[in-house]
Amino acid sequence: MKRAYSVRNVFDAKFNTMELNGKWKDAIGCPELTGSWFIYGPPKNGKTSLAMQLVKYLSRYRRVAYNCVEEGFSLSIKKSMERAGIEKNYTGIVLINNNFRELTGWLKKQKSPDIVVIDSVQFMELKFSEYKQLKSIFPDKLFIFISHIDGKLPAGLTAKKIWRDANVTFYVKVFRAFPVSRYGGGVPVVINEELAAEHWGK
Repeated sequence: MKRAYSVRNVFDAKFNTMELNGKWKDAIGCPELTGSWFIYGPPKNGKTSLAMQLVKYLSRYRRVAYNCVEEGFSLSIKKSMERAGIEKNYTGIVLINNNFRELTGWLKKQKSPDIVVIDSVQFMELKFSEYKQLKSIFPDKLFIFISHIDGKLPAGLTAKKIWRDANVTFYVKVFRAFPVSRYGGGVPVVINEELAAEHWGK
């Protein structure tokens, strides 16, 4: 049987958290760097741009792997990195294009990144059982999933289950991201001020 924890155990426990600041703290508080986050929204509304901005910020503190299974090693990914201000000699982020088996094997290596972005759930053809394996095998890593939508909800059963399980979610619409976080925050993030202003106003 799994052990039971007292209230004192919970309050005395030390969690792997990150002291964010600025717009990211306003959006999601000071989160744990484990488990899963989830970014979803319509196509060409800023999901990848948001993810690149987020990983650039997080890579100040931890190494990040961006698994670009949807767009691959492409000009569009390069443009997204440029828009996020990621420069040519930046060393905090690596790009990969791995399926589940390849990703799992790579992350088992020493000094593998602590944060992994999967873009996207649908193109990786991820199963929910595989998602649970990632969290179980790598309990000290943070996985950030990007998803297409069907209507206003994530597309597909796996994506919906990950969305419900995630500690942080961002719904992206016309270059604004609307966060829901178990750690506080709640202030929307503007992904592109000019493009967002055309729809939302200033």
